[in-house]
Amino acid sequence: MTAFKVLLVDDETEFLETLVKRLTKRKLDVIGTTSGKEALRILNETPVDVIVLDVKMPDMDGIETLKEIKKLRPSVEVIMLTGHANVEVAIQGMELGAFDYLMKPMDIDELLYKLQDAYKKKWCAEEDQECRLPNSLEVHRADLEDAPQGLSSMSIMPVKRLQVPKHQPATDPPALL
Repeated sequence: MTAFKVLLVDDETEFLETLVKRLTKRKLDVIGTTSGKEALRILNETPVDVIVLDVKMPDMDGIETLKEIKKLRPSVEVIMLTGHANVEVAIQGMELGAFDYLMKPMDIDELLYKLQDAYKKKWCAEEDQECRLPNSLEVHRADLEDAPQGLSSMSIMPVKRLQVPKHQPATDPPALL
């Protein structure tokens, strides 16, 4: 296991295309679609781990789509996207099985962390083991000096964990003379 697949569902084409590009640059396997019906078709044909789902869509709203997703693939985690006026709907989505929700416009770092957490929950449930991702999927901050302004410096890359002792002996503060 080295990557997970994300499906983005949002009827705002420009927003969707930008999000797909930004997540793809961060080495995520991303598919984007502009409708709930198309998302369900993709879900029937392609294994998907996490879905980022807009609440307000014209053909089939996010709540209806979420209900169908959970019928088709109960283990797929869903993060709801909502505008400022739709927090109640996003919370309703969580009651129906969504993993979490984000308000638009959202910070790409926050989205990446939620994607990783949602995938971690799905992976651990499927693997039935201690809930810890393999090192190859840990998220960390990279120092990308050439990143355009406004873009996050987040990336998903292999990471080495540092071993930190559980207890370090206390030291006396320096004496003031």
